[in-house]
Amino acid sequence: MPLIVDPGLYRSTKQSIFWETPRRSLPTAFKLFTGSAWVVLSRSFVEYVTWGWENLPRVLLMYYTNFVSSPEGYFHTVLCNAPDFAHTIVNHDLHYISWDNPPKQHPRTLSINDTAKMVASGAAFARKFKAYDPVLDKIDEGLLGRTNGSLIPGG
Repeated sequence: MPLIVDPGLYRSTKQSIFWETPRRSLPTAFKLFTGSAWVVLSRSFVEYVTWGWENLPRVLLMYYTNFVSSPEGYFHTVLCNAPDFAHTIVNHDLHYISWDNPPKQHPRTLSINDTAKMVASGAAFARKFKAYDPVLDKIDEGLLGRTNGSLIPGG
């Protein structure tokens, strides 16, 4: 694995990240996992990562320091390698996302035509939308019962 360097951490001008040559070997003490950057973490897991009564969260934090997208791997790797928390994983990020076929780098922008599929998915969140798109009003009024800029009932 290459070592990734972010010059923005120590230079005053913005520059792109770059890969450095001594390459790192894959770890043998733990297995790496990846997933969505959107995660819901339990309080007990956050306390485990923060207070670290084991060394694993700190070791993985140091390992993930030089990754391009640490949020897509750090928590997943800690969860899957910690016996106390591995059984608590639900492999779903609760998002409705529509991809092109074949998938491109970013998901499709959702519109009013996607409303039925979004609702049928049962997902609590969706992405991505254009600002002020009519589908947002439809979600506010039809699903959330929100009208005229009011708060969501019960919110």
